[in-house]
Amino acid sequence: MTAEATVEAPSEEALLQDPFIRELIKQIRAQDTHGTWEGKSDAKLLEPYILTAEQRRALPIMGDPDPETLWRLELFHNAVGLSIERATGCMVSPMMKMSHEGFGRAVLTAGRLIVVNRHLRDVHRFGYPSLAKLAEAGRKLVDEGIGMVQSYSEVATYG
Repeated sequence: MTAEATVEAPSEEALLQDPFIRELIKQIRAQDTHGTWEGKSDAKLLEPYILTAEQRRALPIMGDPDPETLWRLELFHNAVGLSIERATGCMVSPMMKMSHEGFGRAVLTAGRLIVVNRHLRDVHRFGYPSLAKLAEAGRKLVDEGIGMVQSYSEVATYG
């Protein structure tokens, strides 16, 4: 007989301590200039980033992203950039170019090096099915960026 290994999904509390998620929460809280979100939990602040299958199906296939969605997308990439910056010591600058239809590109650069290059589409449907998937997506981009900076450090540190 073979015993199947069961992998438990991390708890919400463990996910809220993920370094990328912590950085994203810092980015969101930094935008609160009037104290509106002061009493809200971290999980509550991340709710707009979670888009269940039912919620996704309710959205039209084609649509224009609203300013709040674009803002969330920008904060997500800012958190990726700052996470890379903290790990490598190289300043990372995020840039986004979006059409009004929700197609575009996000680029994060360190010096003259592009550390993350991401094509975006259907931005009006931006979100992840769970907190775990959000953390995984962020970590993947951060790891990609760190790898690029480590592989091409002379280009990343040259400004």
